Amino acid sequence: MNRVFKVARMQLINKQTFLWVPLMIIGGAFVISWLIFAILRLPTGASGFNGAAQAPLWYFAIVGVQSLTLTFPFSQALSVTRRTFFLGTMLVAVASGMVVATLYVVLAPLERASNGWGVQSDMFNVVWVTDGPWYHAWVFFLALTMVFFQAGLWAATIYKRWGATVLTTVLVGLGLVLVGLLALVAWQNWWTHLGSWFVVQTPLSLGGWMLLLSAVLASSAFLVLRRAVP
Repeated sequence: MNRVFKVARMQLINKQTFLWVPLMIIGGAFVISWLIFAILRLPTGASGFNGAAQAPLWYFAIVGVQSLTLTFPFSQALSVTRRTFFLGTMLVAVASGMVVATLYVVLAPLERASNGWGVQSDMFNVVWVTDGPWYHAWVFFLALTMVFFQAGLWAATIYKRWGATVLTTVLVGLGLVLVGLLALVAWQNWWTHLGSWFVVQTPLSLGGWMLLLSAVLASSAFLVLRRAVP
């Protein structure tokens, strides 16, 4: 565990990647969305979700890529095992996701109380997600950050192991599989069943499914990382 923490500290040498840039994205998205709604001046009592909350989540995919491509070669030069590198990187990613999730959960009630910061602009107060207990929303936001991060890390490990051609082939293949699944649902007329499944989900249960997907992506990324070239 001591070596795992050292890898985590190594990842945090450049604090911009995991700390300052995500906070800058959140702050920048908030200011821009607030100014837009201040200009629009919605009718009193109305509110609108501005969608800016997703901005830092997309960045976590980039963090997943950078945490491997920028740091993995350096860690191998220091004779850090791939397992230790992977666990240390996961530790930093989870901690960063917890900070973002906590920030969203704390700011959501403040946003409701201030009527969208005075301009009816909802960024952190996400309908359905923040309507229930706070820990439901916390797990949901944490799971979202992990899905994006693991997707970026997973893609980066494939690129490191086999190159851009294989990565592109895999992504196209996944797209075809997704289209095939949608075709199967349409052919069997399962849309009602699929819609019913989504209706009964809660932010907590959906967050659990996303954490399961993150675990699958992380496990497959680790298997590829064991043979990746620095």
